[in-house]
Amino acid sequence: MKKSKRIFVLAMMMIFVLSTFLLSACSSKAPQQSASNENQAAMENKEPVTLDVFQFKVEIAKELEEAARAYEKEHPNVKINIQTVGGGDDYGAALRAKIQSGEEPDIFNIGGPQDVEDWMSRLEDLSDQPWVDQALEGVLSGVTVDGKVYALPFNVEGYGFIYHKGIFETAGIDASEIVDFTSLEQAVKTLDAKIRSGELKEKYPNLEAVFELPAKETWVTGLHASNAALSQEFASSLDAFAAKKVTFKYGDAFKALLDLQANYSPNGKAKAKLNAVDYATQVDEGIVIERVAIVQQGNWIYNGVKNIDEAVANNLDILPMPVKGAKEDAIPVGVPMYWAINNKGSDGEKAAAKDFLNWLYTSDKGKDFIVNKFFFIPPLKEYENYEPKDALGRAVKRYAEAGKTMPWVFMGYPTGWGMNILGTEIQKYLSGEIKWEDVIKNSQAQWEEMRK
Repeated sequence: MKKSKRIFVLAMMMIFVLSTFLLSACSSKAPQQSASNENQAAMENKEPVTLDVFQFKVEIAKELEEAARAYEKEHPNVKINIQTVGGGDDYGAALRAKIQSGEEPDIFNIGGPQDVEDWMSRLEDLSDQPWVDQALEGVLSGVTVDGKVYALPFNVEGYGFIYHKGIFETAGIDASEIVDFTSLEQAVKTLDAKIRSGELKEKYPNLEAVFELPAKETWVTGLHASNAALSQEFASSLDAFAAKKVTFKYGDAFKALLDLQANYSPNGKAKAKLNAVDYATQVDEGIVIERVAIVQQGNWIYNGVKNIDEAVANNLDILPMPVKGAKEDAIPVGVPMYWAINNKGSDGEKAAAKDFLNWLYTSDKGKDFIVNKFFFIPPLKEYENYEPKDALGRAVKRYAEAGKTMPWVFMGYPTGWGMNILGTEIQKYLSGEIKWEDVIKNSQAQWEEMRK
């Protein structure tokens, strides 16, 4: 398949996120359907069907199971088995192993242009599905080839520096004044000084550092952190996918973002230890228990935090992720992953898989799960009665409405490059094995090699 056929116009992320929240003027008032007539007809009078779902999003594992049970009640001939692999595990590698073992899932996740190319032999054409016409501007570009749509977007997400508002207020720091790297760095230094002096100890006895950096999670460093810098170099994931080289034009700004987190973490004087810090340490055992004040994460953490401490969850907000010399008062916003249907399944399995996804994203009961239980920002229209209620969803909305967003381009990185190459090089940098210029040089060389 020629990559030139894959390059479609990708609308700015700001546009489609704004569309998510400002739909009232253009939303259709037609009755919603849970599935196409073709899907329903294919399922009528059929033998029992079992669907195997292999998905990555650990934050919704419990709620997705609940949604599956709700669907089964309405469709007693369908049984849905869900396996979740994510968090600290490599979903892409796990998916490859699953398919190679012969236990192919009926529904699985792909991440954009590179994954579409990698998995094209397994992707069912979903162009005729009802939700396609409801998709927000731009969200299908990365999974469209020759005019055919091959996957359904999970949701729209935003990430940046999530901070604890109460800690900032107690420290006398006005978060609204943090609009660039200079103001962020100054706020971090002020907060660090007050933590070290013990000034905040009475109210926040667990507080020991400003940041926690989970360098063990190479998706945090090699994908999300790098995206802030590389989204200034590539306009979209499709541009990144087409690029034979990566210049790291804002490599120094990328370094500054990482160094700020590392230097003001509990392991600031022993950075090699950061390579053992995982997601749970950063979130569940970090910001949730008020041991740290800021974490680089996205609105997807809300549900997990809420399940541990709802008061903390509702006291979170998002600071910008500033790239010095480029876009500073902004956060990356995009589609994290897509639902794909395996074209190797039987007609009954494929029809049931399509119907389940349609039910989940277009029925009233499914929409309630999407917005109020998954805490997703929907990627489709006709959600005007389902505004985000969680603190972090509202924060993403605020940035989107203000036009303060950067695109997600890491979905266009060469397969495995972000986590396995760049993320690993960053670990070596933190442990003192190599210098920053080696991180850049080695990662550039691998990008070029993988694009041959």
